[in-house]
Amino acid sequence: MSVTEVGDTLAQLVWESFSDFASRGDAEIAMDELQVQGDHDEALDDHTSEEALIFFLWAHTRGTRLAFVGRAPDERIDAALRAMQTAVLDDMRKQGTPASELPDFEARIKARCSEYSQAAEIGQQQLGEAIVRHLTQSEHARADLAAAVRSRAAAVTSPLRDFFSDVQLTDA
Repeated sequence: MSVTEVGDTLAQLVWESFSDFASRGDAEIAMDELQVQGDHDEALDDHTSEEALIFFLWAHTRGTRLAFVGRAPDERIDAALRAMQTAVLDDMRKQGTPASELPDFEARIKARCSEYSQAAEIGQQQLGEAIVRHLTQSEHARADLAAAVRSRAAAVTSPLRDFFSDVQLTDA
């Protein structure tokens, strides 16, 4: 598969994961279980949605890196991940997100991905806590939510290794 094909496939998987997370049902934890929407503040809902999308971008990034490590050059993996992010941002633009807001959102993606990767290097508990703090805009992450988010991250990353196990990542 080309880096563009992998990026487009990943973008679709990100949106599917996000949809599962936003609805009650298939995900280990749904957004309304985060208890951040009690005051029906639309901005908070938007924030939570954006942070959830960033989380799924990070999870798919991590899973893809793990899937291709040692099998494809880092530059090619990076190109596939850039293609994923570009496809997601293009989808957001098509769905009405003003283009002027996307650079700030991209900066948040970069910052969160760095933070989540650093937290994952320390330990899974720290990773879950970091994600929940951003999702809930709270300094203190509930242990049950952090565990559920860690479980969701594993549910995203683990299948990507199997999915890409026989895929050769190509430039064209």
